[in-house]
Amino acid sequence: QVQFVESGGGLVQPGGSLRLSCAASGFSFRASAMSWYRQNPGKERESVARIGAIGDWTEYEEDVQGRFIISRDNVQKMLYLQMNSLKPEDTATYYCNAHSPYVGAWGKGTQVTVSS
Repeated sequence: QVQFVESGGGLVQPGGSLRLSCAASGFSFRASAMSWYRQNPGKERESVARIGAIGDWTEYEEDVQGRFIISRDNVQKMLYLQMNSLKPEDTATYYCNAHSPYVGAWGKGTQVTVSS
């Protein structure tokens, strides 16, 4: 079955960095565009970064452009999000999924808290 396991979150001060990882399984990872999403309680989950199946393109939401870098390893079936210059408004639970998400397969996510 499709499964995503996110890790790497934590508490970081404003201006700090974190690298999130996502282990994917149960589908053709190397053929799938992938996304990182984030969500806060009471708000909709939003896609913040996207990457093509072979890493040939990337897209970012305006508020993370220039600070976040999405990457992937198709051999290891891993998705990554390097987050730099973190801001308090980046605080959220971060999830990975396909660009066209497997709705019933959301992982537990990894919590990122940016606070001094």
